[in-house]
Amino acid sequence: MEKLKNNLISLGLYEKALPDNLDWEERLSLAFMAGYNFMEISIDETDERIERLSWDKIKIRKLREITEEVQIPLLTMCLSANRRFPIGSNYLNIQNRGVQILESAIRFASFLGIRIIQVAGYDVLMNEETSTEKSKQAFFINLKKSVELASQSGIMLAIENVDVNFGNSLDKLMYFIKKIKSPWLQLYPDIGNLTAMKQDVLKQLNSGKNRIVAVHAKDTLDGVVRRVPFGKGIVDFVSAFKVLKNNNFSGPVLLEMWFDDKKDNFEIVKNSGKWVFDKIKQAGY
Repeated sequence: MEKLKNNLISLGLYEKALPDNLDWEERLSLAFMAGYNFMEISIDETDERIERLSWDKIKIRKLREITEEVQIPLLTMCLSANRRFPIGSNYLNIQNRGVQILESAIRFASFLGIRIIQVAGYDVLMNEETSTEKSKQAFFINLKKSVELASQSGIMLAIENVDVNFGNSLDKLMYFIKKIKSPWLQLYPDIGNLTAMKQDVLKQLNSGKNRIVAVHAKDTLDGVVRRVPFGKGIVDFVSAFKVLKNNNFSGPVLLEMWFDDKKDNFEIVKNSGKWVFDKIKQAGY
């Protein structure tokens, strides 16, 4: 089994790339067998995954023990629950719930040993609210408070560029990083999202130079950000990773993909990792 890592880059797998009906030992073991070095846990918009943040310490400790036995840490967290509960929402009940989720995620991460929480770049409810200066300010205030909480536990918050105008580029997200001025707030770029949103990917990666702590790798098409097989989209992985290499990025790269029960999922997961890692090596890593 060839591990998908070298002295600069370590490849990890998104939890949702594998079936939901697996227990954690099975899920992590499959990632290990496919050559991955870590897994990203999902706290998405569903009540079931948000409920994880309410686990007691015994349940969290059990999961941590499983990661140690299988030798696949849960290194990062994808906190997409704030898409449903954005921390800048004009609906105060939604905004407050979003802040509560983010704060609970920080505590959960500190108990489980997660290093990086990916914060989604949404200030308001997608397709239901309009982003305004007021919502942008609320996002800033609540993010700043959360960064202060995260810093106490040594947890990194890293903002991901998404599929709405508010947070569709790294230079827009850099506004908050420069304003908050904390080493505990950085960037977690998704090069697939940048491509799908027709951003200048190389320019955007340069705009986040020295602020990128992890990278999401997925293939996309114009306006299509999910379930595009690697090699079937338009993302120029080699050029993107060349920029990252020139900017001295080294660290976790997360393969973001989703389980497909109509295909041989394990082979897809294994071969996708090899395919992406080959692109990374072509870029000079």
